[in-house]
Amino acid sequence: MENITEYTSQLVQSAALIILLLLIRIILRRTIRNYAKKVERLEHRTGLIMKHVDFAVFFLIVLGLITVWGVDFRNLGVFMSSVFAVIGIAFFAQWSILSNITSGVIMFFTFPYKIGDYIKIHDKEIPSEGFIEDIKTFHIILHTKDNEVITYPNSMMLQKGVSIIKPDRIPEIITEIDKNKMELPHD
Repeated sequence: MENITEYTSQLVQSAALIILLLLIRIILRRTIRNYAKKVERLEHRTGLIMKHVDFAVFFLIVLGLITVWGVDFRNLGVFMSSVFAVIGIAFFAQWSILSNITSGVIMFFTFPYKIGDYIKIHDKEIPSEGFIEDIKTFHIILHTKDNEVITYPNSMMLQKGVSIIKPDRIPEIITEIDKNKMELPHD
């Protein structure tokens, strides 16, 4: 019984921290879901953003519990600096992965195109255009009028100009796609 009363303060703080962060998680998830409905984002895309929110909340809970339970910060500092050094080197080596994830989150909240839109990417070296089939964490999947499937990195979408082709021009593009499908040899 002595042990429980000795740690009552930490137990109460831990419970309060977990409850507070879970409430913030619920509020964030509800806000993201409402935003997604408002701007007509697909549930699949919303789910990816929710996973990022869940990861951030989990990280904050762990960090908060470490603080509440009074882990010696000198020892924790040495451990965390070592961990962050390794993570930093890994992220430097995989910078494009991190930038693609960040770009995917930015695109969810700010970009005017969505799955199903016909877009044209203004890239000098490899210009691309097609229907957006899906927007993943790392890349966008385009279906071209030549019946090709192209994956284009999210970070490049932020760096290149992108035009949305008006819906009134889409029927002629679909006709071209259908013609190309007919010309493909069948097994």
